[in-house]
Amino acid sequence: MTLPAKAIGAAAFAVAAGLSILAAVWAASAIEGKSLRGVRAALEEGGYTWAEVAVDGLQVTLTGTAPTESLRFRALTAAGAVVDARRIIDAMDVVDPSALGVPEFTLEILRNGDGISLIGLVPSEGAHAAIVERLGDLAGDGQVTDMLETSEHAEPEGWGAAVDFGLRAMEALPRSKISVTASRVAVMAISDSAAEKARIESDLRRRTPQGVTLSLDISAPRPVIAPFTLRFVMDKAGARFDACSANNEKARDRIVAAATKAGMAGKVNCTIGLGVPSPDWAEAVAMGIAATAQLGDAVITYSDADVSLVAASGVAPDLFDRVVGELESNLPEVFSLHAVLTPAEASETRDGGIPEFVAILREDGKVELRGRVPDPLVREAVESFARSRFGSTAVYAATRLDAGLPKGWSIRALAAVDALAHLDSGQVTVRADRVKISGTTSQPDGRDEVARILSDKLGEAQGIEIAISYVPVEVPEVDLPSPEECVEGINAALTRQKIEFEPGSARIAPSASGTLDTIADLLKDCADAPIEVAGHTDSQGSEEMNLNLSRSRAQSVVQALMGRRVLTGNLSAVGYGETLPIAPNDTEDGREQNRRIEFRLLRIAEDGTTVPMALIPGPDTPRPKARPGGSDSAEPAASE
Repeated sequence: MTLPAKAIGAAAFAVAAGLSILAAVWAASAIEGKSLRGVRAALEEGGYTWAEVAVDGLQVTLTGTAPTESLRFRALTAAGAVVDARRIIDAMDVVDPSALGVPEFTLEILRNGDGISLIGLVPSEGAHAAIVERLGDLAGDGQVTDMLETSEHAEPEGWGAAVDFGLRAMEALPRSKISVTASRVAVMAISDSAAEKARIESDLRRRTPQGVTLSLDISAPRPVIAPFTLRFVMDKAGARFDACSANNEKARDRIVAAATKAGMAGKVNCTIGLGVPSPDWAEAVAMGIAATAQLGDAVITYSDADVSLVAASGVAPDLFDRVVGELESNLPEVFSLHAVLTPAEASETRDGGIPEFVAILREDGKVELRGRVPDPLVREAVESFARSRFGSTAVYAATRLDAGLPKGWSIRALAAVDALAHLDSGQVTVRADRVKISGTTSQPDGRDEVARILSDKLGEAQGIEIAISYVPVEVPEVDLPSPEECVEGINAALTRQKIEFEPGSARIAPSASGTLDTIADLLKDCADAPIEVAGHTDSQGSEEMNLNLSRSRAQSVVQALMGRRVLTGNLSAVGYGETLPIAPNDTEDGREQNRRIEFRLLRIAEDGTTVPMALIPGPDTPRPKARPGGSDSAEPAASE
């Protein structure tokens, strides 16, 4: 059966139309899928996970609730980079700010030398600007990288005091990280020495504001110990260290445990430092301490990998041989042992007495050199060396010549003077068989340094006796003036020479430079006291004009003090205009007195408002006129 031509044509047309529709549907579906995938990827890459995407043909609809208006706009921008912005329907909501609680304000400051970086969230643009300005002064020519964000909320209680404390800590720590919240300040820093670390920690704890928790993590670099020295003594006085060095905490603990087992009592100051000659240092030292304890009257000295064991003359030779043999066989590789059994006491010379050289350092810094030296050249060398260490006028020499002194006497005498220079007072005696030094030092590692010098210059096998006491220097606390005394001193300076301004202007006259210098010096000793800088005018001109002029002049004073490196976070600049005269305004002399700047200590009144101390009413005193603008009109100087 043959179909008519018209039927065949109609069928072909229907098939073509169907294929066209299918192709159109497929193309639309492909466009929708591509748009959906592209926009989703852009939103995920930007972190806008709260946004949802729906595609209907060419239209792209964004829904979801944005945390902020700026994030909503950023999500729209990200989607517009993928598809034509005219195709996007914005159906997103924004979180109602009134439904949000007060955000957690944080401030992190990283400082490395002059470079400073800021990150965190602070309450206002004013607080933001004040922090950046203050750190800009601190950085000097360095760069301040500002990544702070702001949220216009009232700052939480304690925030201002915590930030001010954190910034003060930063000023004393050129390599540090300071983390600040309203209730906590965390300080991570590196100090130059252990003594500097202790001083900084003490100062920060003393200055911590009430209600703020302080967390400290200040480290001091480990010293390089050269030579790496340890000296352990066992005698009639008991077991002790003349010098103790360790390469880490684990090694120190093992060394202390070995000494305690040998009979040592009390606290041990074992310096952890760099320069250890072998990772087996603690093992070698523990063996040596155990050997010294077996001998009972001996000294073992480690100077890098050289080990010297000197036993007293009373030690039995067979015991000495056995202990030395065991130690020599078991010491780790690298370490080399030299053992000596001390002979009997040196005999006297024909002219009587045991030959010796003595150097005495008195508490006043004067030095006496007495005893024997082998020849005039050595005498001159020892005296010159002593003068170079203690001062040319501090040395008194009274030595005698003795050509029969043993070899190496000059080296011992010079080493004795060098060791004595590390004491605050004391005496060192050189004999043929030993060098004995005693005295006091204010340096925690002074005893170690003396042992290191004598061991290095005389040799580990020499008889060395060290009896040095550590007596720390008592540093008197700085007697800072009270806030009341500080303000009294400032106003006394203003009485002698007031701060003058150019007529009708807030520009400070050059004649006030000396007064401002004096005030700046006084403020550096009371930077924690809340102080009001009050500006006053006479009654000429309108009240509003005088109020604005007085406020501008107070601000100019604060800025001038800031230019003199005064920390002004505790200063509030306030203008009172003509409202608080101290003299009649009907004479030129009275008007001159009324045009003034005053510094007044701030206190909290009974009703909770902040007012100058002089304005706090007593129980029988009528309340004075309220300050202009209300009790909260004073603005922190750092924000102006």
